[in-house]
Amino acid sequence: MSLVKNVGTIGGLTAVSRVFGFVRDMLLARVLGAGLAADAWQLAFTLPNTFRRLFAEGAFSVAFVPMYTRRLHAEEDGGDEAADRFASDVLSVFVWVLLGFSALCMIAMPGIVWLLAREYQDVPGKFELSVMLSRVTFPYLALVSLVAMLSGVLNARSKFAPGAVVPVLLNIVMIGGILTGWYLRGDSADDLPVAWALAISLALAGVAQLIYMWWATRRAGVKLQIKMPKITPDVKRLMMLMLPATFGAGIYQISQLVDTFFATSLPQGSLTLLKLADRLNQMPLGIFGIALGTAILPMLARHIQSDNHREAQRLQGNAVEIAMLLCLPCAVALSICAEAFTAGIFQGGRMAPEDTAIMGNIVIALVCGLPAYVLVKVFQPAFFSREDTRTPVFVAAGALAINIALNFYVVPRYGIVGLAAATAITATLNVLTLYAILQIRGWFHVTGKLAGRIVRQIVATAVMGALLWWMTPALEPYWRGSAFDRIWSLAALVIAGAAVFFATAYLVGALDKDLIAQLRRKRAVPASDGPPNLSE
Repeated sequence: MSLVKNVGTIGGLTAVSRVFGFVRDMLLARVLGAGLAADAWQLAFTLPNTFRRLFAEGAFSVAFVPMYTRRLHAEEDGGDEAADRFASDVLSVFVWVLLGFSALCMIAMPGIVWLLAREYQDVPGKFELSVMLSRVTFPYLALVSLVAMLSGVLNARSKFAPGAVVPVLLNIVMIGGILTGWYLRGDSADDLPVAWALAISLALAGVAQLIYMWWATRRAGVKLQIKMPKITPDVKRLMMLMLPATFGAGIYQISQLVDTFFATSLPQGSLTLLKLADRLNQMPLGIFGIALGTAILPMLARHIQSDNHREAQRLQGNAVEIAMLLCLPCAVALSICAEAFTAGIFQGGRMAPEDTAIMGNIVIALVCGLPAYVLVKVFQPAFFSREDTRTPVFVAAGALAINIALNFYVVPRYGIVGLAAATAITATLNVLTLYAILQIRGWFHVTGKLAGRIVRQIVATAVMGALLWWMTPALEPYWRGSAFDRIWSLAALVIAGAAVFFATAYLVGALDKDLIAQLRRKRAVPASDGPPNLSE
C-alpha cells in the first residue's frame, strides 16, 4: 500500500479521535476549570499516558514491529505461523511484566507523585487527591499497552484502521465520565465527583479498547495465545532492543515528565493550562506525525530487508515532504490564531479569560517546535527499521540534558510559557542531530528537489499567514461570543487559511504531482503486504 494511503487512513481516523478529544477537553475546561481538582486529574492522566507512549507505543513498538514484519514476510521460516508464534511468546511475557509493573507503581504512587509534584503538599488535600486518582488511572497503562501490541501486529499486516480507531473509544468513554461527574456534582461547588468519574472512566476505556483490539486481531486471522511465559532467544533480543529504544523513542514523553515536574512548581492551574494548550499542539502532531511514523516503520523495514535502499530513500523523502506540507501551515496558523482557538474552544464556565490568554501564549511557544516534533517521527524509523535503537539514545540524552538545563533558567524567569519554549528548542536540536547522523551514514539526505519543494511550501505558508494575520483581529468579537459565533468564526479561520495555503501551494508548485496521483488512484495491495483485508 502507498505511504499516502496508509497515512490517510491513520490520519483520518486520528482526526476523528481528535475531534472527540476536543469535545472532551472543552467539557473538562468548563466543568473543572484550572483549579485543584483539575491539576490533580491532569497529573493522574499524565502518568499512565506518558508510560504508555514511552514503553508501549515507543520502545516496544519500534522494536517489535520490524521483528514481527521480518517473520511475517520470510516464507522460508513459516510466514504467518512463525510471526504469530513470536507474537504469542512476547504476549505471554508482556502480560506479566505489565501486571507486575502496574502493581508496583500503584503501591509506590505516593513516592511517584512526590517526585513529580512535591509542591502539591503545600495545598491542603491536593497531594492526597493526586495519589488516589493516580492509583485508579494507572491500570490503564497495562490495558493500553496490550492494545499497542495488538495494533503493532495489525500494522505489520498493513491493517492500520483498528489501531487508529481505539482512541475514539477512549474519548467517547471519557466524555461519558465527565457528564456523569457533572450530573453527580449537581449545583454544589465540589469538584471531586467529576475527578473521580474521570479516573474511573479512563480505566473502563482501557477495557473497551482491549476488547475491541482483540476482536479486530481475531477477525484479521491472527492467532495469538497466552501461555506459560518463556524467555525465548527472540523475546530476549526484543528486550535488548527495547532498552535503548525506551530512551531513544521516548524523548518527547520523557520531556513531558520533566515539564510536569517543573509545571507543578508554578502557581495552581499551570499544569492544567499546559496540558490543554498541548492538546492544540497535539492535533497536527497526532494526525500527521504519529500517522507518518506508524505507516513508515513497517514499510521501511520491508525495503531494508530486501536491500532496496533507493526505495527506502524515496519513501523517507516522501514522508518528509508530506510532513512539512502539513505541519508548516499548522504551526504558523496556530501561532497566529492561538488566542482565538484557546478562547473560542476552552473559555467559559470555570475557565476564565485570563486563563485562556496564558494558554494562548503557551500554544505559541509549543508550536514553534511543531515541525521538529513531526520530523522526529519520520527520522527515527530509519534507525529502528535497521534495528539500531542505540544511536537515538545518545541524541536523546543530549537533548534532554539541554532541556533540563534550559528549564532551570527559563521557568523562574518566564514561567509556564518559558517551559513550553524550552521543549520546542530542544526538540529542534534533537531532530537536526538525527538528520545529520542519517546523512553522514548515507541512510537519508535531502535532495535538491525536496529542498525546492519545501521552499515553495514556505512561500505558500507565508501567504496564508498574511491572510490570518488580517482576519484574526477582525473576528475577535465573534470567537469570544456565543457558541454559534465561536463555531463559525473559528471555522472561517480554518477554511480560509487552508484554502489559501493549498491554492498557493498548487500555483507555486509546492505539491508533488506524484503524491497527488497517489491520492487520486486506487492501488491494489501487493502480495508481499500480506493477505487482503476481507473486512473492507
